[in-house]
Amino acid sequence: MSNYDEATAFLGNWGRFQKILFFILSTSVIPNGLGILSVVFIVDSPKHHCSVPEVNLTEEWLQAIIPINVVNGVEERSRCSRYRLDVVMDLWAQGSAPGDVNLTQLQQEPCVDGWSYSKDIYQSTLVTEFDLVCGDQWKQPFTSTLYFIGVLIGSFISGQLSDRFGRKPIFFITLGMQALFTFLQMFSSSWEMYAALMFFSGLGQVANYVAAFVLGVEVFSGNVQTAYTTVGVCLGFATGYMLLPLCAYFIRQWRFLVLVVSLPGAVFIPLWWITPESPRWLLSQGRVEEAEDIVKKAAVMNKVNAPSVIFEKYMAEENTANKSHKRFTVIDLYLNQEMRGPSLILALIWFTVAMGYYGLSLNTSKLSTDPFLACFISAAVEVPAYIACWFAIKFWPRRPTVISFMILGGVALLTIQAVPPSLSAVSFALEMFGKFCFTITAAMAYPCTAEMYPTFIRNTATGTCSTISRVGTSIAPFIFELSVHFKYLPYLFLGSVSVTSAISVLFLPETFGHPLPETIDDMHKFKRLSCSCASQKTLSNPVDVLETKL
Repeated sequence: MSNYDEATAFLGNWGRFQKILFFILSTSVIPNGLGILSVVFIVDSPKHHCSVPEVNLTEEWLQAIIPINVVNGVEERSRCSRYRLDVVMDLWAQGSAPGDVNLTQLQQEPCVDGWSYSKDIYQSTLVTEFDLVCGDQWKQPFTSTLYFIGVLIGSFISGQLSDRFGRKPIFFITLGMQALFTFLQMFSSSWEMYAALMFFSGLGQVANYVAAFVLGVEVFSGNVQTAYTTVGVCLGFATGYMLLPLCAYFIRQWRFLVLVVSLPGAVFIPLWWITPESPRWLLSQGRVEEAEDIVKKAAVMNKVNAPSVIFEKYMAEENTANKSHKRFTVIDLYLNQEMRGPSLILALIWFTVAMGYYGLSLNTSKLSTDPFLACFISAAVEVPAYIACWFAIKFWPRRPTVISFMILGGVALLTIQAVPPSLSAVSFALEMFGKFCFTITAAMAYPCTAEMYPTFIRNTATGTCSTISRVGTSIAPFIFELSVHFKYLPYLFLGSVSVTSAISVLFLPETFGHPLPETIDDMHKFKRLSCSCASQKTLSNPVDVLETKL
């Protein structure tokens, strides 16, 4: 057991202090789940075709003026062209009917009079308001990409700032940024303005999630720590995600939906005054008195007696080793011999999982004629996934678990192409199973990364991996655009990458059963022990094994 856990053992694992903080941090993730995938509805493209001005044409000609195209074996009205209006007017004036003319030989023209959008599902979306179709269709996925680029930069910067200035201030600053810039999106007067605000909103979106995650990891211990990293923050995210299609179902105008999505984040700002800083981080900065004050206040809340001096022994043993901690940066993750290998492998895993998770999530509106139901099912799938993740984190070694779910998810996606078109429900089930597996792996990535690195660089490491994953997230909106070339190409790509990346996990050290490292020496020891993890004698009770780990 680490010295920090020994020094704070008198607090217990589940007192009033831990319960309040657990609730605050877990529910603070709800706005993330509600907001990060709101583009599924806000930037969705309803059925549309070229608008035809009010001219003296019969209803038969008005229907025939839009060409019929075959897309993936299905006939549908052209979205970006129509037969030349002047030619159709001349044919009508001559008394010709559409059945008398070979329409395929008529010249076509673009939608010079704009587009007509179906309002069967939405009253308005960003696409219908700013005509993000045809020549501007690239703006649909690029909107999400700009958002995720903001998430990428925010994750990268916030991780280092959090290790330098603390978990708490970065958590609340990025939470405020997310709420503010999301709220401002409803006043967008152009796509460019909306995209810019999406970028700044993305800066705070996952950054506050990472800061909250690491804060909880460093405050909680034992089974509470395990529950927090899985069913705590993850179910908080899933709750927000499930609320999204419910809100979108009742709010069919995109500006009002943006308003509803922005409000929950602002609710948590006043909780600054009751949320503590991480005592582990304070100790890594040599701020012993502040750390002791927080723990003593926690002892009062838990109605236990605290020693007059809590961390004297801790600091005596760790002070020498911790002198150089402040000199470590993100560069050291790849230059330091102990951290280089795990950092490269984890970067690949995070990249692959994020690309698959967000690619499948963003595709939900196209899986069914009812995008709200499809999105809700996609969100609901995450609940059993997070429960399975909790069970896996609690009882199973990391490497075989991650490898198994990455391969299972990849194989499920690769199998979709073999399903006959008449069995669309089977294809949907396979895609949801793939989403289930990607969700478990994505949820496991956070605790597996956090337990791999020492305290002084833990948030930098987690933030850096999250940053690299956002490269995959930024690519995700374009993956299903590949279906225009071959319907199953997105599934073949994601499935192949997932199965291939799973092999690299074999070269990660096994962290199951090891204490949370405090120093580079701890990491070195734990890495050395991991080689003989299978033969290592551990505590007989799994709960005891996890008293000092994630």
